[in-house]
Amino acid sequence: MRLSGNRGDIVSDLNAENRVSLQVRVGGLKLRNPLIAASGTVGFGHELLRYITAEDLGGIVGKAVTLLPRVGNPPPRLAETPAGMLNAIGLQNPGLRVFLDRELPHMLTYDTAVIANVAGSTAEDYLTVCRALAGSALAAVELNLSCPNVDAGRLPFGTDPHVVEKLTRAAKAALGAIPLWVKLTPNVTDIAILAQAAEAGGADAVSAINTLRGMMIDIRTRRPVLRNNTGGLSGPAILPVALCMVQQIYQAVKIPVIGGGGIRTAEDVLAFMIAGASAVQIGTATLLNPTAIRMIRLELEEYMLENGLTGLNDLVGSLELWS
Repeated sequence: MRLSGNRGDIVSDLNAENRVSLQVRVGGLKLRNPLIAASGTVGFGHELLRYITAEDLGGIVGKAVTLLPRVGNPPPRLAETPAGMLNAIGLQNPGLRVFLDRELPHMLTYDTAVIANVAGSTAEDYLTVCRALAGSALAAVELNLSCPNVDAGRLPFGTDPHVVEKLTRAAKAALGAIPLWVKLTPNVTDIAILAQAAEAGGADAVSAINTLRGMMIDIRTRRPVLRNNTGGLSGPAILPVALCMVQQIYQAVKIPVIGGGGIRTAEDVLAFMIAGASAVQIGTATLLNPTAIRMIRLELEEYMLENGLTGLNDLVGSLELWS
């Protein structure tokens, strides 16, 4: 394979029989490659699959699903930042009934691992959605614990280890045989404690990180740029934070970690795996370039060929810290 001077013009000259294996495992789940399209940036998948194919993906996480439809926050709800973006979409989605009737059947036709992302305003909201998904052909369900808990002063579910453990245990029981991933908020003092709480509750894996809370200000109006005042920061700016937190989590738990935050290149993916991630999620990069995941896949293949690697799993957690 060769890379042209422009990253957007990668040309693969590999024959099918010479293709390296990018296969990875997240617990008992086998993925074609470690590249998972993250929730929130690719809708329910059909938008992204107009630009790439399922063969480029290890999996796809759909938009967050809530019990009832949500229109989301009023605009403006997106803002560019010097090294990323802020979003305050507000979990806009058609609700559980439409998801089950229309979106899920279509998603399950994709030739890749399909993961549903579940959100809610109360613990019972989460559990109702999980019960409805039990028995489906989903590869996994991801709990979005960054949502405000209306039963606890609107503090996010994911900031209290006791709540994380309790909700994880209940969701795991509701889902039955479907693997449960817990997506952790980085807006805490020690994310490893939350990962341990999810593990204690029976999570099959944790994904980290979600967006960092941030604000942009319009100096002319002296108001926040976003109508919601604050939003979630994503993109390259958060990559070093995400790498550090993934490494902390990997050291603290025995369950797999799915890393994410600011990934744009194969080098970023490899860094996350060395830090301890079994797979990664890619989101903001697909907004800039919907073919980003394909490009990263090709770069990974090239790296493995050039370095004589036969698999990626041995890289996981191979980081050597300075003494």
